[in-house]
Amino acid sequence: MGATTRKKVHRKFKMRGYTLKMEALEEILSFLSRFKDAEEEAIDLLLDELENESLKSSIIDRDSVHRVTSLLLEAEAAVEATAASSNRSPLRIIDAFVVPRFRYDSVKKTFYEHTGKLPLHGDASAKAALYRDRFELLLQRISRDPHFSKPVFDPEMVHSGNRSCEISSIQSLIGHTGRRWIMGVISQLEDGRFYLEDLTEALHKVTTGFFVENTVIVAEGELLPNGTFQVNTCGFPPLEDRDETLAALVGLDFFGGGSLTMEETLRLSALEKKAVNDMFVILSDIWVDNEETMEKLATVLEGYENVEVVPSLFVLMGNFCSRPCNLSFNSFATLRSQFGKLGEMIGSCPRLKEHSRFLFIPGPDDLGPSTVLPRCALPKYVVEELQMHVPNAIFASNPCRIKFYTQEIVVFRQDLLYRMRRSCLVPPSTEETSDHFEHLVATISHQSHLCPLPLTVQPIMWNFDHCLRLYPTPHTIILGDKSEQKAFKYTGITCFNPGSFANDSTFVAYRPCSQEVELSAL
Repeated sequence: MGATTRKKVHRKFKMRGYTLKMEALEEILSFLSRFKDAEEEAIDLLLDELENESLKSSIIDRDSVHRVTSLLLEAEAAVEATAASSNRSPLRIIDAFVVPRFRYDSVKKTFYEHTGKLPLHGDASAKAALYRDRFELLLQRISRDPHFSKPVFDPEMVHSGNRSCEISSIQSLIGHTGRRWIMGVISQLEDGRFYLEDLTEALHKVTTGFFVENTVIVAEGELLPNGTFQVNTCGFPPLEDRDETLAALVGLDFFGGGSLTMEETLRLSALEKKAVNDMFVILSDIWVDNEETMEKLATVLEGYENVEVVPSLFVLMGNFCSRPCNLSFNSFATLRSQFGKLGEMIGSCPRLKEHSRFLFIPGPDDLGPSTVLPRCALPKYVVEELQMHVPNAIFASNPCRIKFYTQEIVVFRQDLLYRMRRSCLVPPSTEETSDHFEHLVATISHQSHLCPLPLTVQPIMWNFDHCLRLYPTPHTIILGDKSEQKAFKYTGITCFNPGSFANDSTFVAYRPCSQEVELSAL
């Protein structure tokens, strides 16, 4: 264990009023070596358990530590044995329509959960709330950023020295001179003219960068006498580390997988690290009406049928038809039988059928009530025959979420890159990268939203916009897109596009234990 861990242990024990003997420290470090990815939680849990011991002194010796670590390791072994003897999978699929909705109270500075059923069709106030909730989510996030927090000293003095980055409301700019930082949503309040709008006011925007209408930006500049805010620098609101967000949310479950205690998190982390054989295979554009695509899929399934340890999960994303299933589509019975043939294909691989799970997520052109997001699961009528062959098949919404032990994974099937590029107000900057997929990942991460497009480009159910939030930032984002296969790790978030299996024969093998992405192709 490194010097950093030693210092961390000493600091945390000192904060609780304890002094460690050298042999006690070595015992603690030996215990922590089992939980390298959850050191903080392990130290806190160890301290909590020590406080339950009847210690004779504040100086901790090896025997005291050994008693507690032995108990904790025995408890972990018991949980592991229970998990091994149970047939329950560590996987949990979370449909978008059951994701809890939290709203921010800017007065009490806290989130509260919406109770009761949300109507699918929201009223006019729900549309206004959609934008306000997105803005306030990012505003409370940036308020914790040390660069944008309120200065401790005299605000006027700090402003005059141009050292403060405190966010000002647009309304407060009136009558003030000098450089200010503002945060707002890019809005088109009149044709051809874009404005920066916050909860108080709107002003004309003058800026460059990689921005789409309805995205939230932070801009530094000065209000000119003619009422125009002259922007010197601007960008997206800074990201916040996932652990910092979780600490601020005090155990609230934004993901929908259920809240975990510190002890449960620690134990599941240990189990997750040992799940080295678990693998997910992700494929997008599985055209069941295309003979060539089905032959290629059969090759992939047969290949995995014969490996030593079969994949835990197959994620099959739409589109499931080579032509859009719109109002002119009239081959529902044929499509139903084609899904049945897919079921037969999976059923002919007995090991996969018994040990793997199959998750089906609709694409943008698949059957459904409309193209609005989030999309509900594939209609029961077309998948009934498939279910006869694969009884444990899971049909989920688009987007949907996967919980694997402690890991949070978001899956979204949408041709997002093309649509984001088309909707860009200004060509993306090539200063840091010229890769458009990397631009896309940065945009959705900073916006904490899967689809920050204007509602005129991509309609979203007003009452279910929260289902597309990326807050707190998940561990992994899977973006099914017909564009080129890509993988990119951004500020600790693993993001990848498996590519179009029907067009390019590409797919991804993903190991959640190590967050390793293997770009594959036939």
